Amino acid sequence: MPNLEPSDDSLPTILLPQALDGRLGSNRARGGIRQIAADTDVETVRLWLAEYADSPHTLRSYRKEAVRLLIWATRVLGKPLSSLTREDLLAYEAFLTNPSVEWADPTLPRRGGGRRLFEGPLSPRSVRQALGILSGLFGYLVAAGYLAGNPLALRRRRSGAKASRRVAVERYLDRELWQYVLDFIETLPQGTRRECQHYERVRWLFRLLYGASLRVSEAAHAKTGDLSQRRGKWWLHVVGKGGSAGDVPLSDELMADWARYRRFHGLLTIPTSLETSPLVMSVAGRSDRFLTPTAIYLVVKEVFRRAAAALEAVDLAGAATLRRASTHWLRHTSATHQADAGNDIRFIQKNLRHASIETTAIYLHAEDDQRHETTTRR
Repeated sequence: MPNLEPSDDSLPTILLPQALDGRLGSNRARGGIRQIAADTDVETVRLWLAEYADSPHTLRSYRKEAVRLLIWATRVLGKPLSSLTREDLLAYEAFLTNPSVEWADPTLPRRGGGRRLFEGPLSPRSVRQALGILSGLFGYLVAAGYLAGNPLALRRRRSGAKASRRVAVERYLDRELWQYVLDFIETLPQGTRRECQHYERVRWLFRLLYGASLRVSEAAHAKTGDLSQRRGKWWLHVVGKGGSAGDVPLSDELMADWARYRRFHGLLTIPTSLETSPLVMSVAGRSDRFLTPTAIYLVVKEVFRRAAAALEAVDLAGAATLRRASTHWLRHTSATHQADAGNDIRFIQKNLRHASIETTAIYLHAEDDQRHETTTRR
């Protein structure tokens, strides 16, 4: 059985016996010119992940899927990753839809050596995403001359466009539920300096993610020097997914919230292009340390969890929605509210930095609302 230990590296330290480390994998490429020097499965996976070092959100997602498969293959099948066949990957796909109890035990910690690797069964969309990521891993190892073939290349492509669209547009908060979250934040304790610091950070973080329609990695890396004013209007320069850059408009209200956050930490409230302090400071409130994407995600999830617990007595459906919500829901919520307000879809596309306007169109709910009202009106 593999030994999984915590590590600050791109991949946890996975200690495997030689029979399972991949050196003798049945799918290893024999002959030919290798493009990499790595000679074990863990080493090659670590090298693959290094290709995404400049994209923290992608790196976390890819690392999670690679660790799951490595542990499953060696623990359940007693096979190295480099010996997996198409039949093995079919079994893994079935496992993802119904992981056994020990893999999703809620009593296990979320981090560390003995952590749980699943929260529960994956949805069809999440299974497709996981297998797509792993197919990319296998394809990389084939191109590197490490594996002879990609067992997932044989997988039948299923059309998931309609299902994905429905899932995507449901991941937002309506205005009433969003206002409830803002009101709940105002009830956070503020009796001590540390509690006040946490309250101010949460208050600003939620408003920033929503007000600027940011991905969690974008919020984590945004700095004061990225703010600029043109013709009396404030903008935030963002380098987003795939290295694409864009400017996001910021409201006067959001800038006032930023100024409040800065004043709490004793900082100047007039941004300069040379200032490198983060828009969201570290947990200790240091202006020279950024809050990591993982920390931002965990802060937001915890607030949603506590807000859900407070709401459950009067609104079970709303509480269930908040328990599912995460950082990316705030981006979806922002886009949906912009669309509901009648904003030009081209402007929303630019605000979210979407390459295709079809992606932005999933946030247009007003027509559905009108159709429902017209259809059901007596």
